Amino acid sequence: MDMHSHLKTALRVIMIVAVFLLLFLFRVKNDMIDFQVNYEAGKRLRLAETPYRFEDGHYMFKYLPSSAFLYLPLSYLPLGLAKGSWYFFIIFCSLALIRLSFLLVPSTTAKSKWLIVIPPLILIKYFLREIDLGQINTVVTLILLIMIWYLDRQRNERSHTDDIYTGLLWGLAVTLKPYALIFLPYFLLKGKWRTLLSGMCTLGIAILIPSLYYGLKGNFIVLNEWISTLSQSTPTLLTTWDNISIIAFFNKWTGDPKLSLALTVIFLSVLALLVLFLMILGKRVEKATVLECSVLLILIPLASPLGWDYNLLMSILGIMIVVHYFSFYTKIWRIFLVCNFLVIFFSVYDIMGKDLYSTFMSLSLTTLNFLVLVGYLAYLRFKKIC
Repeated sequence: MDMHSHLKTALRVIMIVAVFLLLFLFRVKNDMIDFQVNYEAGKRLRLAETPYRFEDGHYMFKYLPSSAFLYLPLSYLPLGLAKGSWYFFIIFCSLALIRLSFLLVPSTTAKSKWLIVIPPLILIKYFLREIDLGQINTVVTLILLIMIWYLDRQRNERSHTDDIYTGLLWGLAVTLKPYALIFLPYFLLKGKWRTLLSGMCTLGIAILIPSLYYGLKGNFIVLNEWISTLSQSTPTLLTTWDNISIIAFFNKWTGDPKLSLALTVIFLSVLALLVLFLMILGKRVEKATVLECSVLLILIPLASPLGWDYNLLMSILGIMIVVHYFSFYTKIWRIFLVCNFLVIFFSVYDIMGKDLYSTFMSLSLTTLNFLVLVGYLAYLRFKKIC
């Protein structure tokens, strides 16, 4: 690479950084409300105070006490500087998970460069919402994608060390956001005992480590507070606009919490059987793990009672797989898939307007959009394409 090429690359990097910096200074800096909640949790951990306070209302810290350790270093910084640091960290994780998803897509042919553009564009509103809130889903998704990379290494390259690394990454993801527990039955069915042992040890250490600040007895008191506040706050959030979980879907459609719970159990059982069937069909498919895990990533926000719409950025790997194998679907199903992607892309408050957007979200149609995506991934497995 000559000097001219080096200069052009440097100028591109400077321009990109400058754009993100301006976006932060003039748009994002005054937002990032979820980051402020987590930043405060890091500060409370440092002062050995409980992060769970009912007076915080909707903005109460909702994760394991140990997850506050991630924000502990940032709690020593002024809020503005901490926000800026987290903002650029999220952007780095977003770019990294897009690149890693591209590398993970199983293929025997060359992958189009458009594959790294179109899927993130489809999900752009979720990535922007993640940045605006200062959330942690890009971090967790990146950890899980690295976990999938270790899990998917070819058998002749796999070692006991790979299984341990897979478990460590899974345990770390669960520590940061418990919904990564969706991989627990998957590892059990796969017989990944070293992975499970490694992951459980990681999670166990994470649960105990706040004892450094609270003491052992105080740590269990705080854990009980987490369970109590989470169980009490969850039911009130099942009908909010941006909750796209299966149970929220049935709550919005039926208005009956008991009926919704029953329907959710039945529907999630059907989805679990679908994943099991995909695993059975995948026994003779090379690199079968990637597609199976991409389905689980989509199901994370759908199965979690508090599945917010921006969590759907976790579907990036699944969308990349579907887009890569776009030509394998029949013409009518390609048209339907494009329409589904267009609905996802254009279902934005500023485009649809208050009334239409309110109706769209109150019907939880986004839930259906991503269940359709699961169907397209399942088709590839039924046809033994991927």
